[in-house]
Amino acid sequence: MSTVQTNPAAAEELAMAETTVSGGLWRDVWKRFKSNPIAITGFYVVCVLAFMALFADFLANDKPYYLRYGEKTYFPIFRSYMVGAGLGHWPPELLNVDFKKLDRAQALFPPVPYRPTNINLLEPLEPPSRKHWLGTDKLGRDVMAGMIHGSRISLSIGFVAVGIAVIIGLVLGAIAGYFAGWVDLVISRLFEIMLSIPTFFLLITVAALLPPSIFLTMAIIGATSWVGIARFTRNEFLRIRSQDYVTSAIALGVANRKVMFKHILPNALAPVIVSVVLGIAGAILVESSLSFLGIGVPAELVTWGSILQEASTTTFAWWLAVFPGFAIFITVLAYYLVGEGLREVLDPRLRGLR
Repeated sequence: MSTVQTNPAAAEELAMAETTVSGGLWRDVWKRFKSNPIAITGFYVVCVLAFMALFADFLANDKPYYLRYGEKTYFPIFRSYMVGAGLGHWPPELLNVDFKKLDRAQALFPPVPYRPTNINLLEPLEPPSRKHWLGTDKLGRDVMAGMIHGSRISLSIGFVAVGIAVIIGLVLGAIAGYFAGWVDLVISRLFEIMLSIPTFFLLITVAALLPPSIFLTMAIIGATSWVGIARFTRNEFLRIRSQDYVTSAIALGVANRKVMFKHILPNALAPVIVSVVLGIAGAILVESSLSFLGIGVPAELVTWGSILQEASTTTFAWWLAVFPGFAIFITVLAYYLVGEGLREVLDPRLRGLR
């Protein structure tokens, strides 16, 4: 009886050793990934886009970083975060004021001193200039500010939608691959049903029936794009389940949940990660297409697709087509380059081809 109580610990040590080998694998993957100049360039582009999305308020904002006014010092951008979180309030002298028109005030503004919602009907469709780096749209809104803040919307939809797809895909794929048999058969039929549902047309249908919602768009994209991740996970679980350390853990009575998600899953993530990266690119492309059609997200939100849509009604304003179109192209291309680079270094059959 004592042997049964101690052997699970031995099985866990064996599984941890396997995971350690996996950790060494990831270090080797990163080393070989860096040796691919095309993939690493795409990775750097993704990092720049992520930085721009995270710090959009510090790159394009009509509030200054620093303000010296009335013998007092303020930090309006940081205060706006505090007010939004309910941790403070605006001083009466700064409530609903235009910071650019304050008399006898010293201020340090972001590189783009506009928000994408700032309307200026005196400067409609201005071409690129020193004042407006990428020009303005028909309402006088700064296109550069729209591009910066639009990256936050596009990337957040991509990451949240794929995050939902990862949760669903990993759970269903793990269950199908681990238990096999009739469980695998039932879940595989569910895969086929989901593949028959066209995500784009489902989004258009929902947009026609319900008010535009960015959260609903994320949920629908995520809830209909998990099949690829689930299939990769299922295949890896079927393969790894026959390994000796997994067989030993099962025979020694380790709980199925622990075997699945602690011992098998860390060693089954390699192909899943490739699918996740490519899925982010696909979600961004879907969101841009919906915004171009004027559906999916609320009209007051400025996205790359909504800026591009204005170009279709204003043919001479070339900057409304070139800059958002180029941003969508570069973003999707960067994610695909990263995904293909990961596929090359994670798939043993492709490692010697380059």
